[in-house]
Amino acid sequence: MSKFGVLALACLMFWSCGTDNGTAENETENENSITMINTETINGKEVKTFELKNKNGTTIHITNYGAIVTKMLVADKEGNLENIVLGFDSVSEYQQNGYYFGATAGRYANRIAKGRFSIDGEAFQLTTNDGQNHLHGGNEGFNEVVWEAESFEDNSGVGVRMVYVSPDGEEGYPGELTTTATFSLDDNDVLTILYEASTDKATIVNITHHGYFNLSAMKEDILNHELTIYGDHYTPVDETLIPTGDIVEVNNTPFDFTSAHKIGERIAQVEGGYDHNYVITKEYTGDLKKQAELYHSGSGRLLEVHSDAPGVQFYSGNFLDGAQGTDGNTYNKHTGLCLEPQFFPDSPNQPNFPSASLKPGETYSHRIELHFKTR
Repeated sequence: MSKFGVLALACLMFWSCGTDNGTAENETENENSITMINTETINGKEVKTFELKNKNGTTIHITNYGAIVTKMLVADKEGNLENIVLGFDSVSEYQQNGYYFGATAGRYANRIAKGRFSIDGEAFQLTTNDGQNHLHGGNEGFNEVVWEAESFEDNSGVGVRMVYVSPDGEEGYPGELTTTATFSLDDNDVLTILYEASTDKATIVNITHHGYFNLSAMKEDILNHELTIYGDHYTPVDETLIPTGDIVEVNNTPFDFTSAHKIGERIAQVEGGYDHNYVITKEYTGDLKKQAELYHSGSGRLLEVHSDAPGVQFYSGNFLDGAQGTDGNTYNKHTGLCLEPQFFPDSPNQPNFPSASLKPGETYSHRIELHFKTR
């Protein structure tokens, strides 16, 4: 049995910190806790929502439907805990919603031109769900499936580990892909997301977290948030948001966030708003780097995004269109933004982009760290 088979079996047998109904034994104030706060049935399968809380009160809600983060309660500079991500009150509302709020996006996050790519001369056709292109894994990507999930507690904090086995041919992808998504919260207010995968056939993999952030806790839109992206190149796109294949310097363009700029400062110069991949490294090195920093002066909240991926997609919430979300909030254009660490869009068709291929015997690994701070 592969290490992922063993891990999947262990996940099903392991419940280290909860009672039989998933409630943490130790819920003392100012101590770490894990609680299963909700269960639903979707497509005949049990869906669980877990609450992770650290000694600072920072609280993360995660469901095994789509491996979705549904809430992040984070303190402002006055110590007030508020939710800073877009989502829904009920897990069932995440079904086929089209926004990918808080989702695990895969097998291939972002776009693949016309859903086509080749491996070793063999052509594959994926489902097309974004006009003529393939987006975030297709009609039923990782965000639309129920993962096996169990909680854990270790020296680094509290967390949830999830496993999903995607069958050969799902959404057109070759190979049976076994994926593990591990979410852990520590006492330094760092949420770590680790995606790992193995395959039995040559395939492509690009998995990311698709959270929409608003550090004002939805009191205003994100246009006054200050953003820094630690990449001095980006990949221009055509009218369908597929990269042209060029890698272009951001200097002297509205795409330059190498120093902090308010998101709304130059957004009018970008047709349709920001929805672009920034180049952190032109090659995949596997080194963890700080990719981006987001700051909201009113609340004092600061978010750092760290990842070992070569790129990060900045999306300014251009297609939000009035959805009714968590706690009665309405999500209009620019209510939230995404910072999605990733391989570049359409990498399987762009030979000068880092390769997103995965072969049998190899392990795909992608680590994301979200650091919550105030200043």
